[in-house]
Amino acid sequence: MDLNTARQQAQDLREQLAYHNYRYHVLDSPVISDAEYDALMDALRAIEAAFPELVTADSPTRRVGAAPAEAFTKVTHPAPILSLDKATSAEELHAWQTRIAKLLPEDTPPLAYVVEPKFDGLTVVLHYTGGQLTLGATRGDGQIGEDVTTNLRTIRSLPLRIPLSADGPHPPANLVVRGEALMLLKDFEALNERLTEAGEAPFANPRNAAAGSLRQLDSRITAQRPLSFFAYAIVGADLVSAPATQQETIAALKAYGFPVAEDVIRRFETLAEVVAYCQEMTARRNSLPYEADGLVIKIDDLTVQQALGIVGGRPRGAVAFKFPPQEATTLLRDVEFSVGRTGVITPTALLDPVPIAGVTVSRASLHNFDFIAERDIRLGDRVLVHRAGDVIPYVVGPIADIRTGAEQPITPPVTCPSCGEPVAHTAGEVAYFCLNSACPAQRGEKLLYFAHVLDIVGLGSSTAAQLVQQGNIVDPGDLYSLSRSELLALEGFAGKKADNLLEAIAASKERPLPRLLAALGIRGVGNTVAETLVAAFPTLDALANASEAALAAIPGLGPVRAASIRAWFERPGNRELLHKLKAAGVRLEAETQATPPEVGPLSGLSFVITGTLSQPRDDIAAWITSLGGAVGASVTKKTNYLVTGADPGGTKFNKAQQLGIAMLDEAGLRQLAQDLSA
Repeated sequence: MDLNTARQQAQDLREQLAYHNYRYHVLDSPVISDAEYDALMDALRAIEAAFPELVTADSPTRRVGAAPAEAFTKVTHPAPILSLDKATSAEELHAWQTRIAKLLPEDTPPLAYVVEPKFDGLTVVLHYTGGQLTLGATRGDGQIGEDVTTNLRTIRSLPLRIPLSADGPHPPANLVVRGEALMLLKDFEALNERLTEAGEAPFANPRNAAAGSLRQLDSRITAQRPLSFFAYAIVGADLVSAPATQQETIAALKAYGFPVAEDVIRRFETLAEVVAYCQEMTARRNSLPYEADGLVIKIDDLTVQQALGIVGGRPRGAVAFKFPPQEATTLLRDVEFSVGRTGVITPTALLDPVPIAGVTVSRASLHNFDFIAERDIRLGDRVLVHRAGDVIPYVVGPIADIRTGAEQPITPPVTCPSCGEPVAHTAGEVAYFCLNSACPAQRGEKLLYFAHVLDIVGLGSSTAAQLVQQGNIVDPGDLYSLSRSELLALEGFAGKKADNLLEAIAASKERPLPRLLAALGIRGVGNTVAETLVAAFPTLDALANASEAALAAIPGLGPVRAASIRAWFERPGNRELLHKLKAAGVRLEAETQATPPEVGPLSGLSFVITGTLSQPRDDIAAWITSLGGAVGASVTKKTNYLVTGADPGGTKFNKAQQLGIAMLDEAGLRQLAQDLSA
């Protein structure tokens, strides 16, 4: 390669790396895998090694990370927060050991090593003054980060003061700790489930969830996200006797009260033991409670680490062993639409088969249609696919630079892929869904939900599946025409069991109308909303014939929910369900006409509840109503307060922010009632 060719290739690589660095560190939205990024960086390093005159001050090889986002105050770190060189094999680990051995005096004692997880989260730097957390910052470019102290304070595993116990070691006057903010896999899955049920877009992966949560300008949102923290280094400290080894550092951090990754951290006397452990952890990487893309191997003796110095912005005394990539690129051939238990329609990518982490992947999640639009994913695209452990493979995004022009947009279906009914979508919401109660894809789960809400004891998942599979049930209304002989034909049923179930079905006819209404599975209608609807329309016929305008006029209901309810009652299949209920003699009227709420300290005030509180929402709503307040189902301009618990629904929370509506936690709600009672 001549100098001019090398100069052009180096410039092209720098531009690509700068773009992907920005996507990863600033936007938290990478479009290539770590392995592909590393390959680009290795290519640039090779050119610069062959042609040193081409090295520039702004080369990615001279930098540690990316510039911080402009929305936060910039913070200069007390020492560079460096990244590490990498190794992907035993041979590369031995080569690292050989390089550093040449730099050490001959009388240096044999080296020991500490191995730690290489977390796939967000690096943060914490400052403690007199034992109290005074500053927390992101890594940024390694020299300058972002002040996210308020958000970090919301992480429950992160100590606000050290030590945590009175008998802990006395903290230094100043202590700077490096660690990782991340989201445990179980918390990530639970968060995405809540977001999906609320009709909101889920996060693509735990790292994006952690980074997006930590970079919220409103720390109240961060407080509702299940972030965790692990510490692994002391950047600086005013200590008379500082730790001499990395093992002592981990022990000191633990003693101060910081979480450390004890499930992975090990100390070894030889590199051979380190290599064996790397192989072991590669095999069980997916058993970890968090995502890790490798292991960090550090020389245990901190004096030796310091003496080895830094080269190319990376310390010589540590190296990152990278696990084999769990991402790959392949062709997106088609999209399949499936219907979930709540009627939400989910897109799945059909791919050219590609091996990822030991498994051949031919299908991957596309999350939802907003995700497809935001990432501009098209049929015929070459896409990046990620798979980790038992997590369903998902498409990260397209490789747009290699498009041919033949790629086609992906559009949501107009009709349900299961039953053919028109698909519903409310402006401003993420989900597209089928409203048909008789939709084959939803029958089993809708039947189970109906039985659960109406306390039909004896109708479990196995029975529901058999009833649907054998054609006994099209919708929950068919329960009331089941015969004893049909039940006896099911596997596991005898006379007594069949009689008990028939008795439970008969008893469910007398449940109060609000419970029946909630059992129908109308999107957005739970127990609280059902009570509100029955107070306005005391018969199911009246509600079924209510106009959208009349529904929207109900305090706290709102136009979006009103449109959803109206659309449900207009479906022929749902009308047929109501006909079956009426023919079976199910109670379709309120027992008594709803009485207006009592006059009390909360009279004239309207509340909406979101998130998980110390009691069921219905109990909180009943308490508010008993004090004269009104409880709405959605946030409107007439809402006075949004009562928030843990993990509040984003739609209500964001709408309340937009409208400037006051927010209360549970303690604040009770204090308000107490103040107004005085």
